[in-house]
Amino acid sequence: MIAQLEPLYVRTKPGKTVVRLLSYTLFEGRPLTTRGRWINPIVLFLLRQGKKVPLTRRVQKPVFIIGIGRSGTTVLGLVLSVHRDFGFLNEPKALWHVIYPQEDLVGNYKEGFARYHLTAEEATATVSAAAHRLFGLYLIVTNSRRLVDKYPELVFRIPFVKAIFPDAKFLLLCRNGWDICRSIDAWSRSKSVKKRHMTYNWWGVNNRKWRLLLEQVAVKDSQLGNIIHNIRKFTKQTDMAAVEWILSMREGLRMLDLYPDDIHVVRYERLVSNPQDTLRDIMRFCEVPLDETVVNYARHTLRRCSASRQHISLNPVIVPVFESTMLELGYNIN
Repeated sequence: MIAQLEPLYVRTKPGKTVVRLLSYTLFEGRPLTTRGRWINPIVLFLLRQGKKVPLTRRVQKPVFIIGIGRSGTTVLGLVLSVHRDFGFLNEPKALWHVIYPQEDLVGNYKEGFARYHLTAEEATATVSAAAHRLFGLYLIVTNSRRLVDKYPELVFRIPFVKAIFPDAKFLLLCRNGWDICRSIDAWSRSKSVKKRHMTYNWWGVNNRKWRLLLEQVAVKDSQLGNIIHNIRKFTKQTDMAAVEWILSMREGLRMLDLYPDDIHVVRYERLVSNPQDTLRDIMRFCEVPLDETVVNYARHTLRRCSASRQHISLNPVIVPVFESTMLELGYNIN
């Protein structure tokens, strides 16, 4: 499905279809597991040229959707993209790579060193100017007033983003951990790609993202750091997914303590079961006018949660941390 466009979206807002196609074609880049990666050199060339264009559109109160993949971040971005004010970028890693090359965790564009956490110190004047120019150019090209950028791993980079955009707003998606593990496992089974000695999957090129997660994040965690020698041996997708979910959610909660006025928690289960109230809360937080088209589109797009939250079998060494994180987020573990 090109640019995540389906018939209902096209019928609901034909003009927004053009915006999505422009976002997809000119700004996002294509990930390793998809066809069409031939376009990436063209996208990178255009973005590098765009970085030189003088700033003519100020980026005001950009909205970033963060958390962990498979938690509803894409569908929330698509729903919000129907709003008349928003342009939506779906994991524009090509754009972020041009802004800060060491941010590439999966190896889409770079094989060298990458950083999971990015701090305010990394947001130099040069980096900040590049971000403002490229996102400002995006607003001009798509004729959008506001920006929505879905990039879950930015949950580890909020100080970096805040240093660039002090008025940024963050939507933190939370979803039941068992469903996340089950979904990542299914994704890995269906979309992994093997080429010669290379494997491209959820964990990047030859598990690059997994190694960075352990080396830079898990070892520093107060609980997972004590069992890191066990975690390094994990090969089961659900166990690895549980580690990423734990670390992402705990980082999100830590950031919520630091930036309580700038982060709005969105529970996936409430989004799909009660889209009206959830989306009205989100639009109020984002300071955009209520747009009933968004709510109506969501009613037809979001499916109600199925009763699929049965336990899954996880490696015993991480079960206590997994369950304590579930409880901290308000989920029932029984």
